[in-house]
Amino acid sequence: MNSRERVLKAFKRMPGLPDRIPVQFDLCRQLADHFGEKLGVEVNYTDNPYEDVTYRISCNELRLAMGSDVVVTGASVSDNYRIVIEEDGTWLNEYGMRMRQGDIYVEVVNYPLANAETKADIQAFRFPDPEAPGRFKDAEALVKKYKDDYLIFGDIEVTIFSLAHQLVGMEKLLIDMMMEAEYVVPLFEACAEYQTQIGLRLIEKGVDAIWFGDDFGTQVSLIIPPETFREQLKPHYKKMIDRFKEAKPDIIPILHCDGAVAELLDDIREIGFEVFNPVQPGVPGHLPQDMKDNFGDKFAFWGAIDQQDLLPNGTDEELENDIIEKITILGKSGGYMIAPAHIIQNDVTPERVLRFIELCKMHGKY
Repeated sequence: MNSRERVLKAFKRMPGLPDRIPVQFDLCRQLADHFGEKLGVEVNYTDNPYEDVTYRISCNELRLAMGSDVVVTGASVSDNYRIVIEEDGTWLNEYGMRMRQGDIYVEVVNYPLANAETKADIQAFRFPDPEAPGRFKDAEALVKKYKDDYLIFGDIEVTIFSLAHQLVGMEKLLIDMMMEAEYVVPLFEACAEYQTQIGLRLIEKGVDAIWFGDDFGTQVSLIIPPETFREQLKPHYKKMIDRFKEAKPDIIPILHCDGAVAELLDDIREIGFEVFNPVQPGVPGHLPQDMKDNFGDKFAFWGAIDQQDLLPNGTDEELENDIIEKITILGKSGGYMIAPAHIIQNDVTPERVLRFIELCKMHGKY
């Protein structure tokens, strides 16, 4: 059984169980560079228009060599766009956001739509051109190289809600959503249309799944009321999936959504998502047994291993016990791909990364 068949079975797209639980992981630049040098594998980076997504769609050759079962690709920064880092360490990305590198992730320091008030303000904004030269050269190459042996995910994370608040500012957007400001729904529509165009082009290149990504939860609760999600956001995701299904009926829609979002999972299934990621551990409503009992017939799960504390700070025994628990519960009768809940950062030692992969494969056999 190759990796492609293994993941299709885990995602309930092929009958029967996989031979083992499939494994996936993302690496920060420091870890990727370390393993590339150690293993003698060329490390290829695909710079995404939103910087943090870069580490989702890069280093595929390396990750496969280390044992990942999937390929993740996405849109590249245009060949026509040059990033210039200023003396203060900031730069403008292709969206027009002024960025700086934070302790772990990038941060927006100047929002291009910070003063948006009307529909006209949104209509005047120009998203990156989906047709720009070089946008999908890496995606095309990866599909051509790996399509027969691996499932290929097309990543359009920072999809609607997250892209909107990166353009406007989180505080402003949340207030204006509650006030039903004129520009809010047009902004969501514009973000959805842009990412739809990116997704359709990834489908044209041959991806098997489209990976959406927007965070609706905090560590303890939802960011917005469920009613607001249903009224202002849900219809746009549904329309996107309908258009992707029209282009490729067997496309697999995946949602990455951090935080305590169990309250929204029935809505998320109604939209059409089939795989839920990252099943963030340690937040209300996300106990493995609750997830499997309440939503195991609605989703395949992907993730569930804590990268905030367990991977960097837990003992090997604690890590092994957690992996066994997640595999035993979430992987029962299929429907699970194991992974850290987010990108593995450089507070995790290289030895620990290798131990994680080893333990997943050791305990993941059916």
